[in-house]
Amino acid sequence: MARVRISLHPALGFGLSGLILAIASHPAVASRIADALGEPARRPLETVRLFDLAGRHLILAGTGLALVALLGIGLGLLVTRRFAAPWRPAVDGLAAAAQAVPPVVVVALALPILGFGGPPTLLALVAYGIMPVLRGTVGAIEGMAPEVREAGRAIGLNRWQVLLRIELPLAAPVLVETLRTALVLAIATAAVGALAGAATLGTPIVAGLQNQNTVAMLQGTAATAALAFLADAALLTAVALWRATRP
Repeated sequence: MARVRISLHPALGFGLSGLILAIASHPAVASRIADALGEPARRPLETVRLFDLAGRHLILAGTGLALVALLGIGLGLLVTRRFAAPWRPAVDGLAAAAQAVPPVVVVALALPILGFGGPPTLLALVAYGIMPVLRGTVGAIEGMAPEVREAGRAIGLNRWQVLLRIELPLAAPVLVETLRTALVLAIATAAVGALAGAATLGTPIVAGLQNQNTVAMLQGTAATAALAFLADAALLTAVALWRATRP
C-alpha cells in the first residue's frame, strides 16, 4: 500500500493542478479573472457547453494518441530489428520532418483533401506526435544490455518471445514517459482543430479572438490545460495501480 501511495504522489499533484485550472474555466471565475485584468465583461461559455467541448476534445485527442502510439511504437520496434535497420534514417527523417511543420499548417494543407472537422486535426496530431514516441521507443530498446536478449535466447525463447517477454516489459517505464509527452501534445494540438471546424476546447479560443471575448478565451485556455493535467494524472494513476498489482 505504501508503494502505491508513493507512486500516486505525482499524479495527485497533476490532478490538483488540473482541478484548479478547471475551476478557473468556470463561467463565474473566468468572468472575475477577466474583470480583474480590466477587460470588458462579455458573455461566458456556459458550463454545459464547456463540458460538451471537453468531451469532444478528449475523444479527438485520445484517437490521435492511439494512432501515434500504434505508429510510433510500431515503427520504433521495426527499425530496431536487424532486417529493418537500413530503413531507420528514412523513417527518422520523415518523422522529424512531419513534426517540423506547425500543426496549423498541416490542418490548412489538409483541408482541401480531408475537408473540415476531425480528419485534418487527426493528421496534425499524428504528424506532431509521432517523432517523440518513435525516438522514445528506439531509445528504450537500444538502451538495454545485449546480455539481456542473449539470456532470453539461451533459455530457448524465439525473437517474438524475446520482444514480448523481455524487451517490452523492460522498456515499459520509458514508453510510459514517452506516451505522457505524446498525450500532452495531443491535447494541446487538438485545440488547433477548431480552425478546421472541429468542436474542441479551441472553439471558444478562436471565437474569443474573433469577437474580442477575453472570457471565452480564458475559459478555453484554462479548460485545455486542465484537461492535459487531468489526463496525465489519470495515466500516471493507471500505471501506478497496474504496477502495484504485479508480483
